[in-house]
Amino acid sequence: MMIHGLSFLSLSASAVLPWALTGMLQGQKIRESVVTDVPQSSTVQEKKLPNRNLISATTAATTTYYVSGSGKDTNSGLTASSPFRTPQRAANLTQPGDTVLLMNGVYTNSNPNGSGIDITRSGSANAWIVYKAYPGHSPKIQFNGWHGIWIKDGASYIEVNDLEIEGNNRNISLSYALSQKKNTNNPLTSGSCITVDGRTKSHPHHVRILNSKLHDCGAGGISAIETDYLTVDGNEVFNNAWYSPFGGSGISMLRNWNYGNDNSQKYRNIITRNKVYRNQMYVPWIFNGKIQDGNGIIFDRLRESGYQGSSLVANNVVYLNGGGGIHSFRSDKLDIIHNTSYLNNQSPGIPYGNVSLNDVRNANVLNNILYSRSGAPINVDSSKNTNTTFNYNLYNDNGYDASGSGPNDIIADPQFINASGGDFRLKSTSRAINSGSRFSYLTTDILGNPRVRGSGPDRGAYEMQ
Repeated sequence: MMIHGLSFLSLSASAVLPWALTGMLQGQKIRESVVTDVPQSSTVQEKKLPNRNLISATTAATTTYYVSGSGKDTNSGLTASSPFRTPQRAANLTQPGDTVLLMNGVYTNSNPNGSGIDITRSGSANAWIVYKAYPGHSPKIQFNGWHGIWIKDGASYIEVNDLEIEGNNRNISLSYALSQKKNTNNPLTSGSCITVDGRTKSHPHHVRILNSKLHDCGAGGISAIETDYLTVDGNEVFNNAWYSPFGGSGISMLRNWNYGNDNSQKYRNIITRNKVYRNQMYVPWIFNGKIQDGNGIIFDRLRESGYQGSSLVANNVVYLNGGGGIHSFRSDKLDIIHNTSYLNNQSPGIPYGNVSLNDVRNANVLNNILYSRSGAPINVDSSKNTNTTFNYNLYNDNGYDASGSGPNDIIADPQFINASGGDFRLKSTSRAINSGSRFSYLTTDILGNPRVRGSGPDRGAYEMQ
């Protein structure tokens, strides 16, 4: 098994391609009450939110470590005037409840096969270890190794907040990447921005990745393998998965592992309020020589390990990815609610749709806006699925029938304010407004605005204010 590389990152590719595309709320109980250039970021002015219950509470004596681009690892690291130079120096010292504040600077991997930060030390349930930007600063982890941040060896109760991680895409060409398409030992093409890795020693659990900008990583943006209790909220994840032969995606979860000792939250995996775009494969998958991943968000083979947890995918904007917008393969107990998925399936021949469920059990796809290219699949509800519901979604009229549909679906132009500029808010005349189904778990939209402002919730990630 390859540890540094991501050879198991997207195994759905081998199984999704062969199956044929054979594929409400009424009378059915759900778990919750009822490639062209695009801008690198949205034109919408979005406010950073306090993370409510996502912010960790600490009770023990704690230490704050400071890291700066102008610091020295021989400093104490205990004050802003005596900071460390590398975040790894601080990471090697952390105890439960500690905080590592990264000040302005560019932080790189220490060796060609290394990471920007290896996180191997755990917090505790009441004392998370937090890595975040110093207030008002904009630190960047810029790497050309295997990982920007590698959370491994069972490291748990870890929070990464308000950081920028940039991979190596801008330093290599497609022709170089294609020349390396059979090389599984080249980190220059196959680095991931953040990897939460349960393949080494033990399984991480309770990890939060918040408010960060993760881009230009050859393999994937956020890759979680054999983990549990992952929260990914408020991030911008783009231009990843381009150059690796391993088949990466923007945000991916693979073969989750049951931690099983925490019943404090309804959903064990929470993927919310992210913008995920232009993640696409340009190099064939090493296992079959085809281009068939580069999804925006993917849940991949969670069932294979006997995983029992539920997952929420809500209030995300997922657009112009090479594969599916939100894709699930052999993964169960999913609520996919209030997302906007726009013009995904940019890679020729990928038939996943803007939301696709393949061999999935117990899933609800509600209150989404799914906008597909002309003649391309809108969504996929495979004949292998069990107890899956599509309803209260809005689909554009693109000449292709929806595979999954419900009695309260709408076929209409969603009337985005400026989709080509990355602004997926709704015009006041949109039929998505006030026409969704109430979902009491979600009280806010992608911007943190109240979810219901009129007679009912709006479909999609944004609520008209």
